[in-house]
Amino acid sequence: MVLGIGIDIIEIERIKESVDKFGKAFLKKIYTKTELDYSLSRKNKYQHLAARFAAKEAIYKALSNDTDTVYSWQDVEIYNEVNGLPKVKFYGELKDYLNEGKELKISMSHSENYVTCVAVLSATK
Repeated sequence: MVLGIGIDIIEIERIKESVDKFGKAFLKKIYTKTELDYSLSRKNKYQHLAARFAAKEAIYKALSNDTDTVYSWQDVEIYNEVNGLPKVKFYGELKDYLNEGKELKISMSHSENYVTCVAVLSATK
């Protein structure tokens, strides 16, 4: 059963402008070390940063249908499996959230200028 759906789209340039304007303060507020290590090592680093930003926004929207838990940007981490599939890991207040009979799937896509992500939260039982 679907518990929540979220979607987000963002201009890659908007993330670049935020990084240029706020620098490390922006990066450390939004992204985990794992996300930064991955994204900043890529040729199109702003595209990867934007994808993670969009994913976090989509996840927030999907979760808001199911929980009132207050959490930070750092409590949600986006990483890729070896085959490239994007996955989510929760920390802090959300650490055990998916252990409660719930599953979260995300899908990200991009063009030259935009990144989008959809998140679907479902019950596993």
